[in-house]
Amino acid sequence: MSTTDLEAPDDTSPTAAAAANPLAQFVQGPRGAALDAYWMPFTANRQFKKNPRLFVKAQGMHYWTDEGRQVLDAVAGLWCVNAGHNRPKIVQAIQQQAAEMDYAPPFQMAHPKAFELADKVAQLTPAGLNKVFFTNSGSESVETALKIALAHARACGQGQKNLFIGRERAFHGVGFGGISVGGMVGNRKIFGPLLGGVDHLRHTHDLARNAFSRGVPQHGAELADDLERLVALHDASTIAAVIVEPVAGSTGVLLPPKGYLERLRSICDKHGILLIFDEVITGFGRLGAPFASTYFDVVPDLMTTAKGITTGCVPMGAVIVKNEIHDAFMVGAEHLIEFPHGYTYSAHPLACAAALGTLDTYAEEGLLTRAATMESTFADAVHALRDHPHVIDIRNIGLVGGIELAPRPGEPGKRAFDVFLDCWEQGVLIRTTGDTIALSPPLIIEPQHIERLVGAVSAALRRVA
Repeated sequence: MSTTDLEAPDDTSPTAAAAANPLAQFVQGPRGAALDAYWMPFTANRQFKKNPRLFVKAQGMHYWTDEGRQVLDAVAGLWCVNAGHNRPKIVQAIQQQAAEMDYAPPFQMAHPKAFELADKVAQLTPAGLNKVFFTNSGSESVETALKIALAHARACGQGQKNLFIGRERAFHGVGFGGISVGGMVGNRKIFGPLLGGVDHLRHTHDLARNAFSRGVPQHGAELADDLERLVALHDASTIAAVIVEPVAGSTGVLLPPKGYLERLRSICDKHGILLIFDEVITGFGRLGAPFASTYFDVVPDLMTTAKGITTGCVPMGAVIVKNEIHDAFMVGAEHLIEFPHGYTYSAHPLACAAALGTLDTYAEEGLLTRAATMESTFADAVHALRDHPHVIDIRNIGLVGGIELAPRPGEPGKRAFDVFLDCWEQGVLIRTTGDTIALSPPLIIEPQHIERLVGAVSAALRRVA
C-alpha cells in the first residue's frame, strides 16, 4: 500500500496556507485578539497562546500549519484518524449526506443509515456482541455503558448491584462516571468526591519485571486477582460491572500482561459481574485486529467505542452489548420506552454517513489488520531508542508505542513536554502524557514515515536535558 497519492497538497506555500486560515490576519500580527476567547481543552492555555500551533489543512499522513509547514501526524490526530486525513470516500459521503438530510431526530424516529451502520458494526464485533447504541464521543460511550450496566441489574431484579470497579491509571473519558471509574489522578483531584460506589483494581505497570517488553509483557497476570480481593470486600452481589481498557492509552500506553484479560473475564464469570472493555482507542484496527477483544480473544459483555468509527471526521461513538443484555430491557408494554437514555445527536445522519464511508475505506484497503503487518517495522524502530538519554522503558503493540522518560526532579511531565515541542519544531506531531511519549500513527503509515517520526524523537531526546 502506498500513500503517495495522499501526500500532495494543492499548494503548500505559506501564502496559500495563510489565505486558507481565518486567523491569518492575527497569525501575522497580534495573535492575542484572536486567541483570547477560546478556552482550550486539555491544553496549557497560557503556554500555547504565547506561541500557537495552528493547523489549517490535512491530507494523508500530514497536517499543514498556518505558516505553511508540513507536519507528520504521528498520533492520528488524537488516537482517532485511523484511515488518514481527508480520504475521498469519507469526504464525499459527508458532503452528500449534508445536501440530502442534515438532521433527523433520534427519539421515536430514525433514518436508514443508522440501521445500516449498526448492522455493519455488529458484523465486525465478536460473536454475541450484536446490539449497538450510538453516542457522540468516547466519554458518552462510557457514561452510556455504565448506565446500561446499572439498568440491566435492576431489570434482572438485582437492583442492589450498583458498584463499579475501575482501575488505577485508567482513562474513561471526562464525564462524572468516567472520571469516577477512571484512575488518572490529574483528571480527578480538582472535581471533588465524584461518584460513590466505585473502587479500583491495581494498575498493571511493572517496570521492574517488564521494562522494554516487545508486545504483551510476560509478567503480571496475577494482578487480575486483585478483583477477588475487591469481591471479598464488597461482595459480588453489589458489583454491577468491571471496566478496563484492554490497552490503556492516555495514561501512557500500558499493555495487559499475558493472560491478564483472560483471568479478569474468568473472575467476572465466576461471580456474575459484567465486564466492560473501553475500546475507544483500541477499536477499529489500532492493534491489527478490528478490536482488542478480537486481538486478545477475550469477549466482554459491553464494549465502548468512538474515535476510529468515523476516523475522527465527525464526532461519534457507540456502545456494543451482548444480545442478552439488550433483551433484558425488551419487556413490558411495547409503547413504553425501555431504556430512557440517549442524545440529541445520537446516530446523527452526517456521523452515520462518515462512519459508513470509513468502514468502506477500512475494508477496501485492509486497514483493520494493517497494524499487524506494520507492527514489526514499527517495533524495531521504536525500540531502537532504548539507549537514548532518559529513556527508562519502551512499550509497543500493533501501531501503538510508548516511550517512558525519567522525570526531572520537581518537574513531572516537563521533560516529555520539551520533547513534544522539539518534535513540533522538526515537523512531527507526537503526544505526551506525564513523562511518556505516546505514538499512534494513522494505519496508512509507511516505513518512511516511521523512519521520519522516530528520527525526530531520537534527535529531540538527544537535545533535551
